[in-house]
Amino acid sequence: MKIPEPRGPITSTLFRALTCTPGSDEGAAAVEDLRLLARPKASKDIIGDDDVQLALFCLYELHYSGLEGVSDEWEWEPGLIHLRRLMERPFEAALRAAAASAAGEINVPPAAELTSDAVADILFGLAASDTGPSVSRFVAKKATLDQLQEFLIHKSIYQLKEADPHTWAIPRLTGRPKAALVEIQADEYGGGRPERMHSALFARTMRGLAMDDQYGAYVDAVPAVSLAAVNMMSLFGLNRRLRGAITGHLALYEMTSSQPNRLYGNGFRRHGFDADVTRYFDEHVEADAVHEQIAGRDLAGGLVEAEPGLLADVLFGATAAMAIDGRISTHLLASWENGVSSLRAAVPAAA
Repeated sequence: MKIPEPRGPITSTLFRALTCTPGSDEGAAAVEDLRLLARPKASKDIIGDDDVQLALFCLYELHYSGLEGVSDEWEWEPGLIHLRRLMERPFEAALRAAAASAAGEINVPPAAELTSDAVADILFGLAASDTGPSVSRFVAKKATLDQLQEFLIHKSIYQLKEADPHTWAIPRLTGRPKAALVEIQADEYGGGRPERMHSALFARTMRGLAMDDQYGAYVDAVPAVSLAAVNMMSLFGLNRRLRGAITGHLALYEMTSSQPNRLYGNGFRRHGFDADVTRYFDEHVEADAVHEQIAGRDLAGGLVEAEPGLLADVLFGATAAMAIDGRISTHLLASWENGVSSLRAAVPAAA
């Protein structure tokens, strides 16, 4: 991914540091400046902070496919890891606060009754209780062509590397939950066929709307909350202590995916797009109907059955997913219903 445009003093200094040689005096000075800049951010709305969320996104990207022109040696540079931790702590605290607001009352059975089916029932109950604004219904019935393009831009920040944040959890799990996650991820990665990878299917959808399908092409256009949704997954996936949260996130994600994807596909068909464009959504209607059972019972349920103490983190991951999705949905629908763009920067209109 190309280095994006900075959004404030943290990203300006971070991008300056990343152009330096790791270990150089200039690079070390920039990292020290970063530490001082990041420390006061705990008191802000960190989920909506463009500067912090873009900085986290790029720091996490060093652990994925990297940034163009940036030395791979920066990935584990101690100063940048310290910087990331300075921003992760208030970010996680904000996610926990948002998740607590979204959770409501959750009926948790006694520890002795925490079977995998009981955990799945809790998660399915959470998914069913989500009454937040529905972007999928808007897309199905009202979205203009330009709004469909905006919708894809927001989703592209994650979907073009779909599955990767959750894959971090595989080596952190054992037994039944590990096997369940591998089964789900094998489907996400196309069962060994690169053209069937879900990220490749999404890229095909973007090309069908004459859009740039290169990963990160639209990072400059999306607001902080869209970056926060992906950063949340990276935070959960990269920290072993949050393995419960990443499994809960994936379970909730799968449980709330099938019907919305049917509606998304209908929205694109309403504008005359064919199966080549809608295949990504159509694939998820069927796949996620199966994945939700595996994720709820074998992955999240199996994990809690083996480690009951992780239930709170599983629920945190699920309710945090609900909270951030609700915030994104509110932003999109408020923008579209008021006739304005949901993006930070203009992009070429759909062909």
